[in-house]
This record gives sequence, C-alpha cells and structure tokens, in this order.
Amino acid sequence: MRSFKLQVASLKTFYSEIQSLVEQKLWVKVIIGMILGIAGGAIISPAAGIIPESFSSKIGSWAGLPGTIFLQMVQMIMIPLILTSIVQGILGSGSLEQLRKMGGSVLVYFLFTTTVAITIGISLSYIIKPGSRLTKLGASQSPSDAPVGEKSNIDTDIPSLVGQLIPDNPLASMVAGDMLAVVIVAIVVGIALASLSSKKAQPVVDLLSSVQQVCMTIVNFAMKLVPYAVFGLMVQLIANLGWSSLTGLSIYMGTVASGLIVLICVYAILIFLLGRQNPFRALSNMRDAQLLAFSTASSAAVMPLTMKTADEKLKVKPAVSNFLIPVGATVNMDGTALNQAVALIFLTQVYGIPLELSDLLIITFTIVAASVGTPSIPGGGMIILGTIVSNFGVPASGIVILIGVDRILGMLRTAVNVTGDLTACTVFDKIGNFEAQGNVVNEKEEVQATQKA
Repeated sequence: MRSFKLQVASLKTFYSEIQSLVEQKLWVKVIIGMILGIAGGAIISPAAGIIPESFSSKIGSWAGLPGTIFLQMVQMIMIPLILTSIVQGILGSGSLEQLRKMGGSVLVYFLFTTTVAITIGISLSYIIKPGSRLTKLGASQSPSDAPVGEKSNIDTDIPSLVGQLIPDNPLASMVAGDMLAVVIVAIVVGIALASLSSKKAQPVVDLLSSVQQVCMTIVNFAMKLVPYAVFGLMVQLIANLGWSSLTGLSIYMGTVASGLIVLICVYAILIFLLGRQNPFRALSNMRDAQLLAFSTASSAAVMPLTMKTADEKLKVKPAVSNFLIPVGATVNMDGTALNQAVALIFLTQVYGIPLELSDLLIITFTIVAASVGTPSIPGGGMIILGTIVSNFGVPASGIVILIGVDRILGMLRTAVNVTGDLTACTVFDKIGNFEAQGNVVNEKEEVQATQKA
C-alpha cells in the first residue's frame, strides 16, 4: 500500500513538473499539439479504416478550424504590421547615410545566402538524382506520356519584372496582399520620414507606433490559439494526405530535407563567424519561432513571434529586428529557394530534359528573383514554382506530382526561412553597428515592457 502511495505521489510530482513546463514554454505546447495531431490524424485517416472517408473529411475540417482562425487573425493584421515595422525599423536605424550602408549590405547578404541555398539544392539534386527514380517508385504518369514544352527565353522578361517592382497604386497593392509591394512602399515612406525634421515627422511616427501596438495586441490574442491550431492543422494534414501517398516521393523529400540541413549548418557558421555567438545556443533560442513556423508553414504568420524571439531571446537591437524581419519574411526565402531548385531539377529529370551549365545559371538567377516575390503563406513556394517550370520545358501538369508532399516540405522550408531571418538579425546586430535612437525605438521598448507585465 505504501509503495502504491509512493508511485501515485511520484506520478503527481511528474505531472506537476510537466504541467509547469507546459505553462511556461510555448514550444512544449506546440510539440504536444503536434504529436497529438499526428496521432489523431492517423486514427481518422481513411487508410486506417476506422472511420468512413466522408466522415473523416468532416472531422478534419472541424479539427482544422482553430488553425484557420489563427492564420486569418494573423493575416488580418499582416499588411499594417509589416508597413509599420519596416518604417519604424528604418527610423530607428540612424542617419540616412547609415541607412544606405545597411540597405546595401542587407541586399548583398540576402542575395549571397539565397544563392548558396540554390547551389546546395542543385548540387544535391545531381548527386542523388531523385527524379531518375520516380518511375521505379510508382509515379502515376511516365515522363514519356506527358507533353514536354520548349525552353523559353526568360531574360527578356527581366526589364519588365524590374519595372513592376514599384507599385503604381500602393493601396491596391495592399488590398491585393502584394507583400513585396508593401515592403517597397514601407521602405520609401521610411526613408522619406527619415529625411524630414523630427517635428514634422513625429505625428506620422506616433500614428504608426499606435497602429503597431494594436497589431501586436491582436497577435497576443491569436497566440493563445497556437497549440490548438497546431493540433488541428496536423490532424487535417495527416487525415487528408495519408501515409501511403508519401512513399513514391520519399527520395525527393529526402533530397530537400538534406539540403535544408546543410543550409542550417551554413547558418551556424555565419552565426559563429559574423554574429560572434555560440551557434548551438543561438539556434536553440530560435526554437519557439522554428516550431511555430514548421506547424503553420507560413513565415508571415510567425513573423510577430520571430520579432519577439530576436528581441528577447537573441538580444538583437530593436532597430535591427524591426527592419530585417519584416523584409526577410518577404525577401529572404532561402529554404523556399532551395526547395524550388530541387523541385525544378527533379522535374527535368522526370521528364528527361537535359540541362546545360548556362541553364543552371539561368535557373539560379530566376529562382533568386522569384524567391523575392514568393508569398509568405502556406503553399506560396508551389505557386511561384508553377510560373518557373514552364520556362525550362517542364509541362505545368508536372507540378501535380509535387503537390501531395508540398505541405510537408513547406513546413520544413518555412522553419528554415525563419531561421535564416533570425540568423541575419544576429549577424547584422554585430557587423551593422547600428545605434538605436529616436522615439520609435523607445516606444517599441515600452510596448514590450507593457506586454511582459
């Protein structure tokens, strides 16, 4: 009897410790929600044969409702949050001369990491050759059965692409959810405000600060749904996708995952050499944002938590995180670029399309440009990939081969995208030499102090 009481007491102690850990750590709640979601999805999946398929679909839809509400709440304030954060980041970064140096170095850094990511993806694709084995794994369509298109001359579209970067109607771009246009407008507005005297600019700065506070308050409401959102999204994913549909494309998925791991190692080197931090500790401090990004497959949805992680866990200056994270969530898509490179080479292998060195250079340039405009939403990378593949002779129907597993890979690459943004923050916090100044930064720190209280 005494032994039984001791066991009960031990279980209660263990339960209280677990409960305390769950109450304090968002990532623990996310992991628990993810595990329960996978188990729940496997149980109601049609492949399990426990629940009829029609009823399983309805359960999956209801289970995914918290995730839908969470994503909609965050997307609702995403445009004003990006606009205000970038403007305040510019105003808090110092003089215009300092800003010019910051913008140039950030652009060079983002182009460098994206090019490295694409190079990793192309290299692994040629080493592993995932597309050459698809027919052996039971693909639904043989490459010879599909009409193969012709390569198009994509370089003629570059001037038009550059010209379209500047929105002629900023309000229309905001309504349409064009994140790249919003970033450009925010940068222009921020530079314009920075060039004004503080007396003239302060009313607009105060308004933008208030808008950002409202957005962050809404985000705090939404964050309470995160564990339930993760659970529901995983239930819906596993129930709809099933396990058997993943086997045919396992080598392709493994190639992408391997490339993302290599890219994480590159980030660790950058954190150590340029950020002058312990890369293991820094990557560990990023886990809350990484797990939420993995669960939602949307770098835009996790952007508020990414900013909070940069400020509180990585101790990055608010002037740096305010500028880099909103820009990075739209422009710095290293994981997506790597995935698109592997997917494109994979499809050319499936359809037997030979590529020359010049084609690989064009692929690199095209994906770098396309990754800038990739929507930071679930499936955004696949949307952009569909516009790229036709330029290299791959029929648009080839995308169908990848859609089944894109959600899984989308979660992986989004976590890497967020890691890349936070890595950039640690790097520029050290090498940028930015002095936070002005009312914008002070107000942001006051907001954070209020939220903590």
